Amino acid sequence: MATIQSGTTDPLIRPIRPADDPAMAAIIREVMTSFGACGPGYSINDPEVDAMSAYYPAPRAAFFVVEQAGRVLGGGGIAPLAGADEDICELRKMYFLPALRGRGIGARLLRHCLDAARERGYRRCYLETLTGMDAAKRLYAKTGFKPLGGPLGTGGHSGCDRHYMMEI
Repeated sequence: MATIQSGTTDPLIRPIRPADDPAMAAIIREVMTSFGACGPGYSINDPEVDAMSAYYPAPRAAFFVVEQAGRVLGGGGIAPLAGADEDICELRKMYFLPALRGRGIGARLLRHCLDAARERGYRRCYLETLTGMDAAKRLYAKTGFKPLGGPLGTGGHSGCDRHYMMEI
C-alpha cells in the first residue's frame, strides 16, 4: 500500500517505525488521560503502548503514524481481535493530538486502516471507544460502523463502553 500524502504541508500517513514509539506512547497517554481513561480496563495500560512498532507484526497487523513536518502527531492500526473469528480485525489505538483534530485526518487514517485490513483478508472491523469521545463516534458512524450491544473478543478493555462493527 502506498503512503498517503496529498501535498508538502499535508500530514503523511506511514507505517510506524521503532523511533516513533516514544512519541506514539506520549500521544496515547496524553489523549487517554484527557478523557479520564487511565485506570484499569483502558488501553493506556496495555504493554504495547511503549513499543507500538513491535506489537503490530505483518502479515495480520499494521500500525500507522501521522507525521507532519517530521513530528508524529497521531496514529492508529489494525490487528486480529483476540478471542474472535479470524475474519474480524480490531481498529486499535487510533489517537491524535489536538493539532490534527477537525481536519479530516482521522477519516484519512481510518480509510487507510480499513484498506490495510481488507488487504490482510479481514471481512469485518470491530472497535471500542468511550462515552465522551463524540468526534470519534461521529467519524465511525459516518464511515459505516454500527453500534453493538456489548463487547466482542477478549481484549480486556472493560473501561470502554461503546462497541462498533463494520463489514469491510
